[in-house]
This record gives sequence, C-alpha cells and structure tokens, in this order.
Amino acid sequence: MNPSQCFHCGNEVVEKDEILFDHKSFCCNGCKTVYEIFSQNDLSCYYDFQAAPGATPPDIKGKYDFLANETIVTKLLDFQESTTAIVSLYIPHIHCSSCIWILENLQRLQPGIITSQVNFPNKKVRITYHPEKTNLKEIVELLCAIGYEPYISLENYSEGQKKVDRSLIYKLGVAFFCFGNIMLLSFPEYFEVGEFWIEQYKGFFRWLIFVLSLPAFIYSASGYYVAAWKSMKQGLLNMEIPIALGIVVMFVRSTVDIVFDYGQGFFDSMCGLIFFMLLGKLFQQKTYDFLSFERDYKSYFPIAITKLLANGAEEAVQVYDIQKGNRLLIRNQELIPVDGILISEKASIDYSFVTGEAVPIEKKSGDKIFAGGKQLGKVIEMEVLFSVSQSYLTQLWSNDVFQKKVAQQYKSITDKISHYFTPALFLLAVVAFGYWIFIDVSTAFNVFTAILIVACPCALALTAPFTLGNVLRILGKRKLYLKNAIVIEQLAKVDTIVFDKTGTITTNKKTAITYEGDVLNDTELLLLKNALRGSNHPLSRRLYDFIPPQEKIEVKHFEEVIGKGVFAELETGTVKLGSSQFLQHMSENTHKKTKVHVEINGVYKGSYVFNNQYRQGLEQLFEALAKKYQLVVLSGDNDGERRILEKMLPSSTQLVFNQKPEQKLAYIDALQQQGKNVMMIGDGLNDAGALAQSNVGISISENVNVFSPACDGILDASQFQNIAFFLKYSKKAMLTIYMSFGLSLLYNAVGLSYAVTGNLLPIVAAIIMPLSTITIVSFVTIMSNFFAVKK
Repeated sequence: MNPSQCFHCGNEVVEKDEILFDHKSFCCNGCKTVYEIFSQNDLSCYYDFQAAPGATPPDIKGKYDFLANETIVTKLLDFQESTTAIVSLYIPHIHCSSCIWILENLQRLQPGIITSQVNFPNKKVRITYHPEKTNLKEIVELLCAIGYEPYISLENYSEGQKKVDRSLIYKLGVAFFCFGNIMLLSFPEYFEVGEFWIEQYKGFFRWLIFVLSLPAFIYSASGYYVAAWKSMKQGLLNMEIPIALGIVVMFVRSTVDIVFDYGQGFFDSMCGLIFFMLLGKLFQQKTYDFLSFERDYKSYFPIAITKLLANGAEEAVQVYDIQKGNRLLIRNQELIPVDGILISEKASIDYSFVTGEAVPIEKKSGDKIFAGGKQLGKVIEMEVLFSVSQSYLTQLWSNDVFQKKVAQQYKSITDKISHYFTPALFLLAVVAFGYWIFIDVSTAFNVFTAILIVACPCALALTAPFTLGNVLRILGKRKLYLKNAIVIEQLAKVDTIVFDKTGTITTNKKTAITYEGDVLNDTELLLLKNALRGSNHPLSRRLYDFIPPQEKIEVKHFEEVIGKGVFAELETGTVKLGSSQFLQHMSENTHKKTKVHVEINGVYKGSYVFNNQYRQGLEQLFEALAKKYQLVVLSGDNDGERRILEKMLPSSTQLVFNQKPEQKLAYIDALQQQGKNVMMIGDGLNDAGALAQSNVGISISENVNVFSPACDGILDASQFQNIAFFLKYSKKAMLTIYMSFGLSLLYNAVGLSYAVTGNLLPIVAAIIMPLSTITIVSFVTIMSNFFAVKK
C-alpha cells in the first residue's frame, strides 16, 4: 500500500492530517475507527478482498435522531414483533464483494442483529434484529460508522430507493460524440486526398483526433479498467481483462503512430470499439431489467383470499384485488397476504415464513398483523391497511430458510468454459502477434486487438440467464409460477412423479356428496357449518359448500390435526369430524369409500360420503406421463377408491394409501435413496414435508390461500392437465441453453479464424461483438417461444 494512501478508503492522505495506527496510514479518525472496529471483531480479513475497499465514514452527529421516534420507525420496518424486526435499507455505496461480505456479517459487529442479507443488484440490505437488544437508530449509525450510510427518505420511502443509475448512458453518449467527430476528421486520410491544405494541416488534425479520443479512452472505458484491475488483484481472469487490454493496446499504438508520424493511428476504431461495447452492455442491462419487471409484477401468486362483503357474504378474490379498508376472512393455515388490523378477539400467528421461527405469536383485537404470517386455529377477521406488495410476497417465497441447495449443471458448464476461456484467449493473441510481428507490424497489432475483442465471452455468459428468464415469464403466463430459475433445471431432471390424491388429482369443487347416519337437525347443521368454516382441508371446503347457508356463531376453540380431522368448541356444543380413526369409530364401509365422519356433543351421528370427482384430463395426463416417468399416487385417505383408480390410471402407477404426513415424507426420501429425482405434486396443506423433501415440490392452488414456502412452484388448478407439457418444456429450455452454448462457441471459432489470419479489423470486431449478444438473446427468445407454442 502506498504510504500516501489511506489503508481503509484509498484516498490520498494529506501529510498534516495523516493518522498513523497499527503501522498503517489513515486519512481521518473515521477510517481509523472503522479499522479498529474490524480488528477488534476479528473482521480484518475484509481488507483481503481488495486493497482499500472502504469508504470514508460521514459525519452524522444528530442526523438520525429522528429514528428514535417509534412512529417513524414503524413506517420504515417491513416486519415488527416483540423479538423480531426486519428492515430493508438502500445503501448506494455497495459496489464489490468486500461490501457484501461486511454487510452480511453485521451480527458480529452489533449484538442484537440476527441476520443481514444483501441484494447486490438493488443495493439493498435486509436486516433482521432483536428490538429489545438494539434499535434501528443504532443499526443505521453502525452502518454510517463503517462507511455504508443508508439512503432514508421519509417521504415516499419506497420510491426514494429507485434511483436510476445513468452513468452507462453518459459514457455511451461521450463515446458516440468522440467516435462520430473522429470519423469526420479522418475522412481526408481515408480517401488519401493529397491537396496542399490537407497536407499542411495533417499534423493538426491528427493531434485534434488524439485530444478527442481522450474522453472516450479515460471516461467511457473506465468501467472496463476498474473491473479488470479488481479481477487481477483477486487472482481471477474475467472477460473485462482482454477488453481493457485491447483498448489500451490500440490507444498506445495509435499514440506512437502520431508521435513518430507513422500514420493516423486507430483512434476511430478505438472509440468505435468502446461505443459498440457500451451499446451491447446497455442492451444487456435493458433486457435484464425487462425480465426482472416481468418476474416481479406479472408472476403473482395465483392464490385467493376470502373477502367479507358489507352484507356478511363471503367472496373469494385474487390477492392482487385486495384494497385498503377491505375486510378479510383468514382460516386455519392460511397466509396473511397484507398488513392489517385484527378485528377478531384474538389470534395465533405463525411467522415462520418471515423469521424462520415457528413459535406462534398471540394477538388480540386491534393489534397490527403483518403480511407473511400464517393463521393457526379458528377463523379470524382482519381489516386491510395496505394493498398487496407483490415484491414482498416474492421475497417471502424466496426466503433462504426454504431454499433447496442444488448444483446447477448449466452454471457449472459456464464456469468451466469461462475459467479456461480467458487464458486460452491470451495465449492465442500472443502467439498470433508473435507470428505477424515479423511479417507486418500494423497487421500484428490489428490481429492482437481483434482476437481480444471478437472472442469476448459475453454471449456465452448470457445464454442461461436470458433463456431461463424468458421461460419463467412464459410459464407464469401459463399459470405455473416457479420460485426461481434453478427449478427449471430440476424439472428437466425429474424421473419420478408423486401425486397426492385429495385436492390434487381430485377437484375441490362441489361433487356428489351423500349423508349416511342419523338425520342432522337444524341446530346440528349450524354447529357443523361453523366448525367447518375455519378448516382448509379440501374435503372440509367441499363439505362447507355443500351444507346450506347457516347463521354465523362464535367458535371458542378450534383445532385441526393435519391428515386426521377437526375438533371445534362452539357456544352451544362441540363438533368432531374427520377420519374414523380420529373419531375412534369403525363402520362396515370404512375402507370402501371416502368419508368424513361426524360426532356432535360426544355422540356419533354418521358420515358424509364423497364420490370424488377427478380432475378433467387426469386419464390422458397419466397415460402421457407413464411413457417417460415412474408414477405414484400417495394418499392419506383409505383405499376405498383403489379399484376406480386402477381402472382409470396406467397399470404401472403405484397406489399407496393410509399415509400420514410423516410417512409421505419418508416415502419420498426412500425414492431419493434409490437415486430417483422426485417431483411431488400436492395441495400444500398435508404435504408440506413431502414437498420440501422432494427435488421439485409443486403446490396445486384452487380457491384457497394455502401457501407453503416449502414448494418450488405453484400451479393454478385449471392447468393441471398441462403438467406433461411443463415437464417437456423444461427439457426444451435446457436444450435451448446447450444449443446457444454451441452457437456462441461457433461464433467465437469463426470470428477467431478471421482475426488470426489478419482479415478482421478491430472496429469490425467491435461491431460484431454486440451483434453476437443480440443474436444469442434473439435466438434463445425465439426458441423458447417456439417450444412454448409447439404442440
């Protein structure tokens, strides 16, 4: 480290202000304090990522005193409970790997911070902390002390974070100005015009061209130099290195030409190169932004919530139709999709989706409840404070707690190719230069520069992200909503498909239901209807719709035992309903039909018999899938419908009944131990464990707001018959990636063959490079759309 530079921030140290500490030089007390903080907390390896990675801490005395106001803090927090609070802060200074590292280790600097996650593209850090051990003001002051001051705008906070970085556009504009003017000034020499006045002013024009090239060389191309320098310092060879080297070589060679009057140089080619590369980068950025927009705002969860109308009627509406002031009905195990005020007397909320902790939090009437909680127990009512934030729901679904750690084949291929690509490219450029230098010096420099530019692996790096981004968008339009791009590759590897029965291959819609037993009077029907109101099990929902409308009465206690049944204590009696084992009642026909047994006030009354209506297209779907996949129907119900299913489904389909949730999970695990790649399709209620255990877990969504973070995708029930298409399309998506890999490598091979032989000028290589990027993006877009419509 140069002694005139600050060890922490890299700024030049004025001699009179220099502070020496621990044999290191600092420009101010702030930088010295940050170094001390890191050293005392065993975080000095922060400086191993790169030299002088920090920023000078700002003077913030009193600046953030307003964060002591609880009313203001409440507006800034994403989530707030007694032991957990979550805040997302926009930090403009995030710029490199060392920033990510220190910001994700904040818990080591401040007691009370639980976790912190960095969203690098959006320059945000999401901090989870314990409100009783620290507070937002202390956290913000800590961030300022280590050089990462957050941007906090009290007015329109969310919009304030969406600052647009226009530096790329400015650089592109400067490069275009330089390129255009240099081209105009170079015309006389292009056409070898030999008139007296041209010869007389040739030197002047050449030096004017040199001056015009400086802004493009120094400012417009600066991003490539910085990226290349950081990469080399970390011992890596990224694709910016050959680009930066090519630009520097062209500038030095052109300057030598002018100084020694060898010619006009290649300043026009150099500025054109910078302009076209920045144009390609802008195209890439715009395309990524478009795909990001599609993902955030169009891939909404196809789940519904029950809205209470003014007349007391219940209406199922999509979550994105919820408005401030609406009243919602939340049943047992349902996700709370929005922030609101609890209207019911009390509630028990599980915030494990948000915090990872499954301990329920008790709420009373008037308390604020946050989006992402899961209602446990009897049905509750709430009033909406804010409309649905789709990005927040996506964030919940993508919580790291529920991510499956899987290897990405396409990513490993890209990494391997990129790892060897740059060294091989350097070697080829040096060999070609060594060959041509003895034949023609000018051609040698052209060849060297053209090789470095034309073989830029930008197109190779873009194939997978653009393909998978477009596939996610297309699947979203087809009402299959996947958690992330990794799921597409996992879908392509599936060889075994396990289906739940009730609510998955059967529909939740009204079907033929008959009652066997003692006739229920009006009072008993009233108790039964209100007991069913809080349950989300598919059979409960169908039975609730089947029973005629009844007056609403208070449920004092509600308990739903997953996979078994429901117990409810109401004002005028108790209701117990579910399987025969749950009620400890056995009947002759127990194992022949799907039944829900009913016990009221301790007396067994009878059972509702369900003649299950199977989903439309079930037989055709299983017939198509059986040709390529091992199929299993895994049900918690009895085997009363075994014969019906044996007739409907292919003979190779395995039918497994009477499975408890933990047995379903064990069954999936056993298949995986045999080397199977398993996809589990369930309703998300009784199957959470199995969905999490499987390689790919897909939750069927019909008309209830049961949402499990354990699932990798949510399928709208209306698209059930298209499961075979989705699986086939995922394979085609991976094929598109490998085809585009081949196309990119073919382009590089052809381009290099022309460059090595001296038949490719650097300016042509600079034009071809962004064109190759556009070609690859167009190719993957066309192919992924083609496979989406192909029958």
